[in-house]
Formats: sequence, C-alpha cells, structure tokens
Amino acid sequence: MFGKPSGVEWIIACLGNPGSEYANTRHNMGFLTADLIAEREHVKINKIKFKSACNIFSFGGAKVLLMKPQTYMNLSGEAVVEAVKFYKVPLDHLLVIFDDIYLPVGKIRIRPSGSAGGHNGIKNIIAHLGSDQFPRIKIGVGSPTNPDYDMADWVTGTPSMAERKILLNSFARAADAAEAICSGEELRKAMGRFN
Repeated sequence: MFGKPSGVEWIIACLGNPGSEYANTRHNMGFLTADLIAEREHVKINKIKFKSACNIFSFGGAKVLLMKPQTYMNLSGEAVVEAVKFYKVPLDHLLVIFDDIYLPVGKIRIRPSGSAGGHNGIKNIIAHLGSDQFPRIKIGVGSPTNPDYDMADWVTGTPSMAERKILLNSFARAADAAEAICSGEELRKAMGRFN
C-alpha cells in the first residue's frame, strides 16, 4: 500500500492507554504484552516517535519497530499510520496486539485481517489506513456477566487476581506468537498453533 519496506521489516503496534491509572486495566493488554517482549529482548521502549513510546530491535530474526501509541486508545490510528508511512511497511507486516471482550479471559486469537469488531482502537487504525488488511493478535478479557454493566467501565477496569494469573500466561503466548510471525511463520500455521 505504501511502497517497499525501508529499514524496518515489521511494525508491532501494541494498544493501550498511557498513564498510571490505566496501567493494569483490561484495555492495556497490548501495552502489557509490549512490556513483556521488551523485557525478554532486554530493550527499553523509551524512544518517543510517531506519537508513541517505541524502539527498533531484532525480533524473530527481523528488524522490528515495537510501539505503544500514546494517543489514547481511540486515536491509535494517528500513531500507527505515521509509522507505517515513514517506514513504508506493507500492511501484512503491521501486527496489532490488543484486548478483545468477545474472547474468554486469556484466550488469544490471531487473525490475518478483519473488521474492528467494536474495538475503537482498531476502528481508528482502519480509518487512518483505509484498510483492515493487517494481521492482529487479540487477547481475551471476557465481558461482564451483568448485561447492564457499562462496557467502557469494564475495559478500563482491572482484572481480578485470578484473571491476572491467566493473563500473564496470555502475554507470554502473544509474545511467542508475535515472534513466530515476525520470523516468517505463515499466519495460518501460527493460527493453528496459538489460537
């Protein structure tokens, strides 16, 4: 879409909200996965560019830009489109990691493309890119059992201790899946292995 890649082979955009009050909320599954990837790879996500905290390093044998947009969730596309255009990364090499209320807590699902499914961060990315043809890793956060519960309160709420234990394992699996995808594993194969 934006031409040939230059320098960076993959962009991993991990979605969340900046600020300590959001640090461990359900909407921050992407940020928490980014932190785990950075910890494993011994890198800091401390450069400020593309309205994001980010860094470039080798991951899965590929040169990767790992980014945590600082725009707040609903404007994630502003950050992502800047990076995609700057590095001319094809959309099939943009991997987005985020929370999903339609998946049970801790379930991860890789998808090659698709609609926003009601997720405002993804909706904004699709709007800015003009395309939904990018792979993503969704991390299930479940949904409230009470149908009257406000969904915005749910996603900005903190998971229970039992849920957190399950989610820690999900971040590790999402990080493994991201590494496999960046290393060139076919999405279909990764889906069979991690979904």
